[in-house]
Amino acid sequence: MTEASSTPRERPVSPHLVTGGLGSPPLWRWHITMWTSILHRATGVALYVGALIAAVWAIALAEGPDAYALFKSLLGSIPGKVVMFGLTVCVFYHLANGVRHLVWDTGHGLDVKSANASAIVVFAFAAAATLAIWGIAGMTGAL
Repeated sequence: MTEASSTPRERPVSPHLVTGGLGSPPLWRWHITMWTSILHRATGVALYVGALIAAVWAIALAEGPDAYALFKSLLGSIPGKVVMFGLTVCVFYHLANGVRHLVWDTGHGLDVKSANASAIVVFAFAAAATLAIWGIAGMTGAL
């Protein structure tokens, strides 16, 4: 009969926690496609908050001029503009990364070089589109 060891075996460790030796860096490193994946999920959550803001906007609009004026003053404040700027970034980032995922669903752009390049395009598009929208808003007096 085989006897099992009475001492517990050492538990496996995730590769990102393992180091190459004393003081050496971990074997796993963060890369841009990891960031795009995490940010895609985070911006999706932020867009839910944006949907709640849109619902409050509709309720304030339905409640009358006083409620709507209060809502406009809140969103027109510095913190309100910061939130709206952040939501604008989230919309464009989530849109661009969603298109990237649709391309991936066709089987294209899945190699490391293409995935990294498309990640940079997603960040660039989100930044450029956000700045363009806010620039136009500033030039038209909407801010």
